Amino acid sequence: GDVSQKGVSTTIGEIANMAARIPLRALCELISDEEADTFALLSHKEELTTRDGKPYWMVTFRDAQAEFTFPIWCDSPWAEACRQQWVVGAFYKLRAVRRETKYGPQLEIHRIRETVDQDRNDGFDPLMCLPQSRFPPDELWQRLLALVQNEIRVASVRDLVSHILEKYHQTILTLPAARSHHHAYVGGWLEHTLSVTETCIFLADKYIQLYPDLSPPLDRDLVIAGAVLHDIGKLRELEFHTTTTEYSPEGALLGHVVLGRDFVREFASEVGLDRERQLRLEHLIIAHQRLPEWGSPRPPMTPECLIVHFADDLDAKFHMFWKALRSDSKDGPLTTDRNPLRQAIFRGFNESGGVPKD
Repeated sequence: GDVSQKGVSTTIGEIANMAARIPLRALCELISDEEADTFALLSHKEELTTRDGKPYWMVTFRDAQAEFTFPIWCDSPWAEACRQQWVVGAFYKLRAVRRETKYGPQLEIHRIRETVDQDRNDGFDPLMCLPQSRFPPDELWQRLLALVQNEIRVASVRDLVSHILEKYHQTILTLPAARSHHHAYVGGWLEHTLSVTETCIFLADKYIQLYPDLSPPLDRDLVIAGAVLHDIGKLRELEFHTTTTEYSPEGALLGHVVLGRDFVREFASEVGLDRERQLRLEHLIIAHQRLPEWGSPRPPMTPECLIVHFADDLDAKFHMFWKALRSDSKDGPLTTDRNPLRQAIFRGFNESGGVPKD
């Protein structure tokens, strides 16, 4: 009896030790040829056909920083599960090995299942599998809220902006700024809006000092409010899903500038905003894009709107430059023009792409 019991306990112990030796890593941190557990989003699945007519599936698993695209052949033990059960947009826990191949890194899957609530105890969060801002959203939120509270002096304007932000706090923490062109990731709206607001404060202070005789004087509070709310309509224009950001019906039919003006109208009476400030703030929102082909029915017709427009445009385009320079793999001093700007960017003559030293 003792021998049998000892044998059973040893077997259980060996199994426990084997399980303990399987590390849990982020998908982007998988080590080549090491078996590990990881969480990933199935972001793409496409049925294709080999040259001899056999079906196979090309799949992509990703987290916020890495993605693996590889085939599931028809004779794979996972072929049937892939065809019938694997769902694009679903999150999975995998036990897999990262393999380096001539086609790039791929995953050799040993086990796979959809994630469950208990996986959160091991650190799983759906946002960990999505591209996101380089900056913690909670920190961006606190900085934006502090600017509103400390820099806007007129109570009705400050309350209007604060009430809108607080009501949509959770949506704001995750919303992308756009579908694809700039800041198109989790927290992108917040990152872009904070950056535009900081630039607008700098420009407003600069031009108040340069043009003290401007009549009527530049309304610094409206510049800040317009900066914070210029893209607020995107909270209703965009619908954020795990694999895509799509236009809502309201977004497709009306656009974010009209939807943003509606936000101001809904909250203005609650905070006692006067008629002229409301009109000027509505104009800031509907005209901040400047051109009809960009979605604005009117060009900027106030100095405040002019500042917000160019701060917004600069921040969006600078992000596009940054993204193009990071992602372009073409050799030489110029990037390709295959980017949202549709133009080549000069990176420099030296091999590193930086500015030559004297």
